Order: sequence, then structure tokens, then C-alpha cells
Amino acid sequence: MNQARSPLPKSVAPYKRTPVFDETSIPAGLLKDHATKEGVWGVIHVTAGRLQYIVPGRNIDEVLDPGNKGVILPTELHRVEPIGNVSFFVEFHR
Repeated sequence: MNQARSPLPKSVAPYKRTPVFDETSIPAGLLKDHATKEGVWGVIHVTAGRLQYIVPGRNIDEVLDPGNKGVILPTELHRVEPIGNVSFFVEFHR
């Protein structure tokens, strides 16, 4: 099973999202380990290309693409790395 696609709890709902980033506009903070706040889940939506999603604490190192979303657990350290041309956004749930 792809661990990066863990289901969101039914009790959470989206409340905001980032702009669409590409390989040249990814904020530096997303390229190094960072985390969401307590109670905040994230969903990485790749709209074109491929994106490496890394969660060191769960040994996740997976490729996301338009057919495969990445789920970010609250307070969990994670980072992304572009694989060539990519566009994506992150949707936040609580």
C-alpha cells in the first residue's frame, strides 16, 4: 500500500490551499523538513509532472503524480523535491 495516500479522517474538511507551485517557484521551506500544526492535515495535489514526497519518520519516499495524492499527517516532518517539470498545490484540512 502506498503510505503517502493514507485516508483523511472523515471529521476533517478543507479550509485553505496554497497557490500552484512549479519547479521554479517552490518555496524553500517546502524543500526542507517542515510540519503542519497540531490538528492540521495536508493533501498534496500534483497537477502535472512528478513530485518526490519524503516523510523521514515513517520511511516514506514516494513519487506523486496527478493520479496519486500525498497525505500529510498533523505535526509530521516531511519535504518535497521536484522531479523535472512539475506543478502542484497543497490543500489544508482541519
